[in-house]
Amino acid sequence: MFSIVNPFNKTFLSEHQYFTGAHVKKILQNSSETAENWSSTNVQHRLNFIKTLVFALTKSQQNLAERCSLEMGKPIKQSHAEVEKCRLLCEYYLKNAEEYLKNKQIATDGTESFVTYEPLGVILGVMPWNFPYWQVFRFAIPAIVAGNTVVVKHASNVAGCAILIEELFRDAGFPDGVYTNLLIAGDQVKEVIDNPVISGVSVTGSEKAGTSVASAAAAQVKKAVLELGGSNALIVLEDADLEATVPVAINARFQNTGQSCIAAKRFLVHSSIYDAFMEQFIKGVAELKSGDPMNEDTYIGPLARVDLAEDVQKQVDDSVAMGAKIVIGGKRSNAFYEPTVLTNVTPDMPVFKDEVFGPAVPVVPFDTFEEAVELSNKTEFGLGVSVFTKDVETLKTKISLFKEGAVFINAMVKSDPALPFGGVKRSGFGRELAKEGLLEFVNVKTVYIK
Repeated sequence: MFSIVNPFNKTFLSEHQYFTGAHVKKILQNSSETAENWSSTNVQHRLNFIKTLVFALTKSQQNLAERCSLEMGKPIKQSHAEVEKCRLLCEYYLKNAEEYLKNKQIATDGTESFVTYEPLGVILGVMPWNFPYWQVFRFAIPAIVAGNTVVVKHASNVAGCAILIEELFRDAGFPDGVYTNLLIAGDQVKEVIDNPVISGVSVTGSEKAGTSVASAAAAQVKKAVLELGGSNALIVLEDADLEATVPVAINARFQNTGQSCIAAKRFLVHSSIYDAFMEQFIKGVAELKSGDPMNEDTYIGPLARVDLAEDVQKQVDDSVAMGAKIVIGGKRSNAFYEPTVLTNVTPDMPVFKDEVFGPAVPVVPFDTFEEAVELSNKTEFGLGVSVFTKDVETLKTKISLFKEGAVFINAMVKSDPALPFGGVKRSGFGRELAKEGLLEFVNVKTVYIK
């Protein structure tokens, strides 16, 4: 038995019991039996259920947003935006999935050759708490549209959100077993992966969780997609428009109270504009309103748990002990951590070399573009990078220098249903979203006719 507590005011929200092993086996068997029928339906039939799901999302948006804000502290406006993004994802696949899953004709020396895309079966999703709806939808929707069924082990501190997601699929009329919430503890995941019913695994979360899941999947020779941590650089070149750049930079670091794998976690600013950037940036950070996530004007809420705020505090304090300077912020109160900006930071400090999953950011000057690239790549992660410049054409010729899954020019790194999403190095492997994400959990079958 475990309880969920509101990170803002410590009030009790709900109590839950993890499923027993026997219950889990029944769920997996049911999902497997459903997969046999679901996989044989045509794409348009599956998409009809997605259409209904869009209506269910719209009808339940307020309830979904409030539960998210209560359970993990996301400011309510951002919770609404997250639910809306799930709807946009559904609409993207409604428009494109049928074309993406069509047989592909190939010219060979045979009379006919083509490729088909067939579902694998039951796919396990291991999902995080920071975007409790979006992370699940970007995994589950393409997998289900491709003809798979899914079981989802969500983060325990957003168990209420997990239950609401399952209810959405039920309200939309999906066959029982297409989407199932798997309320299990972390130490039960390996047993699920080992079950012959599971054909693949997708995990979004920490590097530790990803390596554990990937190891278990590899031992069973099962497909895995890993979307893990990131330490994205945000690079401001000498010719950048600061008036346009600074607001984006603030959002890139502090949205969702800094709890995002693709947040800009290291700022690199050309030395010639460093002081001007810092003046505008600090002013903007000072104006961010912290408070009750349920208030419409709150931008910074609590971190999802007290221990997460303590982790950020330690990373900042350890960096200060090594010589970093706090320009603004640096204080913690329970799960709240002030928006914090540090200078005098070197690459060996925790706030630079580790992923900081909260509202703290180092700002480091550089003198040359080559130095900026070197600093940007000086990380074990490779999820994305943002670069701000007026000379877009020149920068386009240098994109290959960045060892990342994504390069965003004059914009913050974000996930978009139309663009493949994922990283390299210790940020994981595989892709979500777009056509690439739709085809992750399919059997790409070659057919050759002489």
